[in-house]
Amino acid sequence: MKALEYSDKKKIKKLISGKKVVLVGGCFDIVHLGHIKFLEGAKKQGDFLVVALESDEFIKKRKNKKPFHNIYERAEILSSIIYVDLVIKLPMFKNNNQYLELTKLIMPKVIGVSQNDPYLKEKQIQAKEVGGKVKVVSKIIKKFSSTQAIQYETILSN
Repeated sequence: MKALEYSDKKKIKKLISGKKVVLVGGCFDIVHLGHIKFLEGAKKQGDFLVVALESDEFIKKRKNKKPFHNIYERAEILSSIIYVDLVIKLPMFKNNNQYLELTKLIMPKVIGVSQNDPYLKEKQIQAKEVGGKVKVVSKIIKKFSSTQAIQYETILSN
């Protein structure tokens, strides 16, 4: 049981109980080496890595693109990665308060981010609220991008 719906809060609490939890989030639409390095770096910060997986609706509305893989496929891919202990499939969150509620549910010791995270301020507020800290766990590797991979695949298939 490596992937759960956000609504399965009792199961989530049971799985993370007593562990030094690291929380990361993202879309992880096409997993590439940059993602693997990010997850590896995050896992080193604790003993239980939780990935908050954004919804298909989030990718469509906030990223302005169609997901390559749906949330169930992305959750299965992430669940197969050795560093990942739990994937939480998120509904479409509409505001920062919903992310704060997620953080309060997880109570991470560390929120892992990549270099130049655009949501760093919000994550720092969330971490402070639960007595955790934000830690940069990987650099951005410009060579790797899900968007670039999709564009490359499109070029090859035409």
